[in-house]
Amino acid sequence: MTQHTPSQTFIENLLSEMTLAEKIGQMTQPEKNSVKKGDIARFSLGSVLSGGGGNPTENNPRNWREMVLGFIEESQGSRLKIPLIYGVDAVHGHNNMFGATIFPHNIALGATRDTDLVRRIGRATALEVAATGVRWDFAPAVSIPYDIRWGRSFEGYSQDTQLVGQLAAAYIEGLRGESWNSPSSVLPSVKHFVADGATTFGSSRRISGDPNALQNDATLANAHVDASMQALLDLGAWQLDQGNSEIDEQTLREVHLPPYKRAIEAGALNIMTSYSSWNGVKMHGHDYLVNTVLKGEMGFEGFIVTDWEGIDQIDADYYTCVVKSINAGIDMVMVPFKYERFIETLTRAVEAGDVPLSRIDDAVRRILHTKHALGLFENQPLPELEVVGSRAHREIAREAVRKSQVLLKNEGVFPLSKNARVLLAGSAANDLGAQCGGWTISWMGGHGQITEGTNVLEAFKATLSRPELLTYSEDGTTDQRFEVGVVVIAEEPAAEGMGDRFELKLTDAHIQTIQNARAHCDKVAVLLFSGRPYVVTEHISGWDAFVASWLPGSEGQGIADVVFGDFPFTGKLGFHWPYSQQDLQLTPESKHLFKIGDGLTTLKTPVTI
Repeated sequence: MTQHTPSQTFIENLLSEMTLAEKIGQMTQPEKNSVKKGDIARFSLGSVLSGGGGNPTENNPRNWREMVLGFIEESQGSRLKIPLIYGVDAVHGHNNMFGATIFPHNIALGATRDTDLVRRIGRATALEVAATGVRWDFAPAVSIPYDIRWGRSFEGYSQDTQLVGQLAAAYIEGLRGESWNSPSSVLPSVKHFVADGATTFGSSRRISGDPNALQNDATLANAHVDASMQALLDLGAWQLDQGNSEIDEQTLREVHLPPYKRAIEAGALNIMTSYSSWNGVKMHGHDYLVNTVLKGEMGFEGFIVTDWEGIDQIDADYYTCVVKSINAGIDMVMVPFKYERFIETLTRAVEAGDVPLSRIDDAVRRILHTKHALGLFENQPLPELEVVGSRAHREIAREAVRKSQVLLKNEGVFPLSKNARVLLAGSAANDLGAQCGGWTISWMGGHGQITEGTNVLEAFKATLSRPELLTYSEDGTTDQRFEVGVVVIAEEPAAEGMGDRFELKLTDAHIQTIQNARAHCDKVAVLLFSGRPYVVTEHISGWDAFVASWLPGSEGQGIADVVFGDFPFTGKLGFHWPYSQQDLQLTPESKHLFKIGDGLTTLKTPVTI
């Protein structure tokens, strides 16, 4: 006779009381704007999420908490009172919420190589997320971006599989804190299973070069992507994201699976499947990789959630999509819009025998196990709202910024004297939105003072010995002469396939701003805000210093910390830096201007006696 733990006994007893309708409700996750009043209790919905930009009308911590707790309270009106779990994309802090601490994106954290720091970032993020009632974070991404034209490259810590696993495990430990059933623990969603960073350029079928597809794409319409679509398609949008990974199984197992193993060892209880395919088979319907490998070989005991509307891409027939995905091991479906259609379709599939009831029970058992592990069935206190954007958390973010700055060239420029006359140029120096990148307040991010934080201009003013030593020029033009010019340039904020590009090169405006500053400065340093390396080979010889600043988030003072020598540059590349546009995809033949591990330091050499 099998002996159950108290947790297993609780779950089995609850499962035995549930109707088929209640079980399927637990497997359903709609987006918050789609949920009709009363439907959480009526359908016993298992989860609700905020998509990118899924914010309350007045975006602040108190309204976030009221919104989330309102959904959770409604779940207590269901027959069995199974608690709802609310999910958000907190991929670099609680980034949809105004006033939250915005940490550097993962590509920057990979450059720190600091597991303790990443663990502390996970803990700070969990506290800010849990303070609003949210207990599920759709992060970390453990992608290995092998083609940096991919718009999600910045969500990957590195192109080094081992480093990705180490940092992902640390982040998961930070989200957990003392234990999973702590009131401030937040469930990580390790994503996107698997090989989402290995897709072949041109294999994405999401838009397929047709701007009119927008009319039939509820997700893009929901994100207000309209007039700009054709311009983005011309730049290369939707070429890689959600495409086909044409790699052999040995590569899949040696490169892309190990971070998931590390995540499971760190206690991960949720994994999100990828939109992408492996050799033509959509991951959302991949029985072998989900059931046999992940749940079988790797012993994953948590539950699998889909990506946003992910099962819809399996087949033109929705019934087939539902049957294939659930039988392939999907446990919860991020619907996110037409949840009644999903519930009706899965009910019909079970009643017809196309989806076994045992598969439904397995899915719900996994969901209930995770909710119980998180202590959601208990009345838990929330962290105080004052933790959101706190000084302590901003200090952690500032530390992450300075440790992630990678100094790639330095010919007598850094560290700058705090008594130097400095020309600061480039619109990005005065643009917090460009500094934060995509997935900040809205899905695509934006420009200007989109949240609370410190931009580079403000940081430099606060650091120089006298404010009048600093002159700011957006385009680099001036009628004065300076010892040094610092030019801050940035790529356009974007997310997912909207950020896919044919080429990664500086714009004419970037080049002109640098040239303008060069004409008036003895030395010129360039700081690049970007979610991936850009090809700079033909330009860098004209610069005296070059820094990969990545997408540092809300705490720009961390940049001033290293520029002016309060701390040394210590960041090291986690990605190879391409030599030319032909080297953007990482292959054995790729040429590199800089390699993984490169990065200069301004540490003073110790004197030996």
